[in-house]
Amino acid sequence: MKPITGDRRGVVDQRGCRSRKSPVRSLAGILRVSALIVLLSLAAASAAGPDVAVQLDVSKAGPRKIEPQTEGRILADYRLAWADIAQVLSANDPSPLGGLFVGSAKQWLDESIASQRQSGVTTRYSNQSHKLQAVFYAPEGDLIELHDVAEYDTQMLAGGKVIHEDHGVHRYVVLMTPGADRWVIRELMEVAQF
Repeated sequence: MKPITGDRRGVVDQRGCRSRKSPVRSLAGILRVSALIVLLSLAAASAAGPDVAVQLDVSKAGPRKIEPQTEGRILADYRLAWADIAQVLSANDPSPLGGLFVGSAKQWLDESIASQRQSGVTTRYSNQSHKLQAVFYAPEGDLIELHDVAEYDTQMLAGGKVIHEDHGVHRYVVLMTPGADRWVIRELMEVAQF
């Protein structure tokens, strides 16, 4: 192996290529980029909101067993979906949606935003806790049914003032299907009981 040598015209590496950057400056640049990646990753993780807690129990799913990677992806996408719901309903703006809703779930969300706009209100969700139970996972791996027992606080605001507050436990039947790079919510239906 040829040693790295250098002079004021630059550094010559093992392949005989000349560079003006010293190995120390290159390492410093790599460290800066690495630190930036870590910070961006932490920011993305916190974008889902520190108050969206999700637990997933896959022990009763069937007929197909849920793979650990699929379980992790569903958990992350469901958490992000509820962070999206909170964000769009607090601003009455669907543009931040990350493509996690399709079909009737997307239609419900669009109608909720339109209704709030027409009424001049917004809704804040906070202290979200979701306990998911996977009850069906299709043999082909193309559909999962979840039961969500969700507990959260809501505030309805008009003109920036709180007009209604509520803390409640809600039950949802959720159908998710795999998309190109994530699991998407097709159905999100509130029910009285499972």
